[in-house]
Order: sequence, then structure tokens, then C-alpha cells
Amino acid sequence: MPHAHENATAQTREPGDRWRAVYACRTATSRGRLVEEPGSATRNPFQRDRDRIIHSTAFRRLKHKTQVFVSHEGDHFRTRLTHTIEVAQIARALARALGLDEDLAEALALAHDLGHTPFGHTGEDALDECMVGFGGFDHNAQTLRIVTRLERRYADFDGLNLTWETLEGLVKHNGPLLTADGKPTERYAKTGIPVAILEYQEKQDLWLDSHASAEAQVAALADDIAYNAHDIDDGLRAGLFDLPELRVVPFLAGLLDEIDRLHPGLERSRATNELVRRVITRFVEDVIAESEARIAALAPTDADAIRRAGAPVVAFSPAIVEADKAIKGFLYPNMYRHPRIGVIRKEAADIVRDLFVRFKAQPQAMSSEWAAGCEKLDEARLSRRIADYIAGMTDSYALDEHRRLFDATPSLR
Repeated sequence: MPHAHENATAQTREPGDRWRAVYACRTATSRGRLVEEPGSATRNPFQRDRDRIIHSTAFRRLKHKTQVFVSHEGDHFRTRLTHTIEVAQIARALARALGLDEDLAEALALAHDLGHTPFGHTGEDALDECMVGFGGFDHNAQTLRIVTRLERRYADFDGLNLTWETLEGLVKHNGPLLTADGKPTERYAKTGIPVAILEYQEKQDLWLDSHASAEAQVAALADDIAYNAHDIDDGLRAGLFDLPELRVVPFLAGLLDEIDRLHPGLERSRATNELVRRVITRFVEDVIAESEARIAALAPTDADAIRRAGAPVVAFSPAIVEADKAIKGFLYPNMYRHPRIGVIRKEAADIVRDLFVRFKAQPQAMSSEWAAGCEKLDEARLSRRIADYIAGMTDSYALDEHRRLFDATPSLR
């Protein structure tokens, strides 16, 4: 089957060359920002979005937020920041191969985890429990809250005042939030759409019932690819499992056989790196091939045709979908629910819950900026402010706050 872009130009194109497809998002047709601003003399709107994200306080905090392992467990394990950088690299590669806007894809990748709590998904789950009855806690909604409200850097507006295309991609990171008849999709069927998203939707319609741009779809799959690859790497580094155990996943067994055939007797550390790079390469190449086929079948004439497609156009093939499930099926019991990790997860959840309960009883125990005016808030708004405060903490700051307020603090080791 011919590539989707073969008719776009008669010129010879080398691997990695830039080109622009008709279905790519374009700054010239951007739906703009909520607060109008003068243009930049040196950057287009999506580049400004990317730069604002990188310079945000929330982005810097990712350095000290858990991916799977708490930062003091070792210097070589991924943090939220290094994970984010890896996602951005993969997203750029996919965007370039598919003729998409690299700057938008990169901005979405760099911002996708800004709303995560300390201690990874454990912290998010604990905070969500604390917020039952007050709208719950969802890290995607928190990301929107950060970039539209909580970051306070500019004289003319709260948040980062990002373009519509970036906000849309962040909110619809996992697909549409509403069905065609206006009901929450399966992800939000029980909890409802997060309040933060609904509140912003009243200011600027983000098309919650459609898929996001191809650039946003690229960023979402880049997240999955990075997760699989680096969690295998970190799990091996931590000694939670060893290379031979990965052979229960047929996809990984094939890659290990290839490595053994090409490099017999290769030392463990190099074999691990060879495996990780092959996982990324095979997944990336699969996304490009599958997406080109879907795009060719759809024949979109602009970015909105991608949004209206009714299904993702950037996707894994059925074979790689199965490989992805198998890898996650291995990692879940052998890494995410490993007894060693389980002890840390329980202790981390206790820290988040302890902090929430203490701040709820004594709002003045928060830093002065966050404690100011709490006496005027009803219970729901006070709970949301506490959730904002805790979600913004790094692992180390949450531990320090717990030590300040409690007689005993878990070591998370």
C-alpha cells in the first residue's frame, strides 16, 4: 500500500525529513487563545505553548515526582520529568514521520503529566479517595487546571493561556469525553466529567464529543510506548525480574532471540538496552505503518476531518495491540504490584491521606499562600484547594511536610 504522503510531493524524501500533511494542525488556522495576545516575532503559537510549558513551575516539579520508583531509590530510575522527555522525543519522531505539526505534538507530550500528584498513580488514587463527594481527582483534569488557572506567571491572565489546539489535546488525551448524544464516555460514566473540565468548557468549547487532533493522538501513543520501554528497563535495573522471565511475552521473546542471534553472550546491561531500543523501534514503526494506512483510507483534507473520523487514526496494529496488552499484563503483577513496590505504595498513600486530613482540620497548616482566605471557603472549595496544594507537591516536599506535621513518617524504602 502506498504511503499516505507519497503524492504530496515529487521530491525524494530521506528518513526524518520534515514535510507537512494537509491533515496536520496549522498555526494559521488555530482557534487561538482564550485571552488574545500579540503574536511573537520569533515563534509561532504552538512553539510559544511548548516554551511556556517548559518554563512553568509545574514542569520543573516533575523532576522530583515518582514515575514508579521514589527518587531516593536510585539516581538512574525514571522520574516524571525523564518520562516526559522520552515521551516528547517519541512524539516528535511520530509527528515528523506522519507529516504533523511537531511543535504541537511536543507541547502536548511535555504537558501531559503536569497534573500528576507526588508518588505517581498511588498518590492520585489516594487523593481521589480523599475527594469523594467533592468531584474526585483526575490528573488530566488537574493538568487543565494547572495550565488554565493555577500557574500564575503572567500579568494579564492566570494559567499559561495556551492555544485551543493544545488545551483540546490535553483534555482529550485518552479520547472523547462525551458521546455523540452528549453522555459521558465509558471512562467517565460512573464519575461524570471532572468539574475542572466542565468549568473551562463554559469559557471555551473544546469539542468534548470528538477525537483530538492527530498530534494529540501521537502524544498519547508516545506515552504508551515510553511506558512499556522504560518500565521494562527500570524493572530489570531494580531486580524485580530478569531477562529470561520476559520470554513469557511472545513479542519480547522474539526480540530477545534476535539479540542472542546477533550478539551471542552479550552482557546483561547491553542486552537490556538492546531490548529497550528494539521495543521502541518496533512500536514506533508499527504506529507509522498503521496510521498511514488509516489516513489513506480516510483521505482527510484538514485537521478537523481527523477529529470527525469517529475513531483514532493514529493507532497500533492489531498485532501490536496484543503485544502492548501482553507487556502490561507482565508488568502489572511483576512490577506495579510487586511486594517491594506494594510496601512503598501503601506508605505513600498513607502520607497523602494524612496530609489531606490534617489540612482539612487545620487549613492554616498549609503554606501561607495556600492558607490565605481558607476561612471563607465552603467544604467543597476548601477540599479542592487542599487537593491542588497536595497535587502540586514533589515527593520530597510531601515527605518534608509530613515530617513537619507528624511524629512518624514512612521511609518509602
